[in-house]
Amino acid sequence: MKRVFIIHRWDGNPESDWYPWLKQELEKKGFQVFIPQMPNATKPEIEKWVSKIKNEVRNLDAETYFIGHSIGCQAIMRYVEKEKYNDKIGIVIFVAGWFKLDNLENEEVKKIANPWLKTPFNFNAIKQKISKLTVFLSTDDPYNFINENAQIFKNNLSAKIILEKNKGHFTKEDGIIALPEIVKEIN
Repeated sequence: MKRVFIIHRWDGNPESDWYPWLKQELEKKGFQVFIPQMPNATKPEIEKWVSKIKNEVRNLDAETYFIGHSIGCQAIMRYVEKEKYNDKIGIVIFVAGWFKLDNLENEEVKKIANPWLKTPFNFNAIKQKISKLTVFLSTDDPYNFINENAQIFKNNLSAKIILEKNKGHFTKEDGIIALPEIVKEIN
């Protein structure tokens, strides 16, 4: 059975933003959908988030799909990079994914973000395990260096980039409570 793991954003939870809507839509299509509550979402740490994903997923296979939002994208990449699996997993979709950030509010936020920004990736290890990667970015995301991040995803992970207009960081505060584009992309 196809399993989808939705990994929420920093300061998010399984009930945030568009996650409940997407879970319902994907379940209608026969997917088993999991939205784990990531540990200490207000102060996310790489190791704790990667461990949480590992514990939730258990076994990667071709019917394992991931959808990440913001820092959730980073967590998924870091999990996939390290996981011992020699084949390709299912589709991966990132929403507001990033490698570089802008407009961080204060020093505490910068301190939390720093390990995520500075710890390098083994792009080849990630790319070898992902069958298809689509990245949704918004023209007016206040935190995301859109062009730079899009190029990194495209050049290093052969991602398909979809640039949406005026969706901010794809949060409920930006008016985003549904993303039919994701359902279309999974089909």
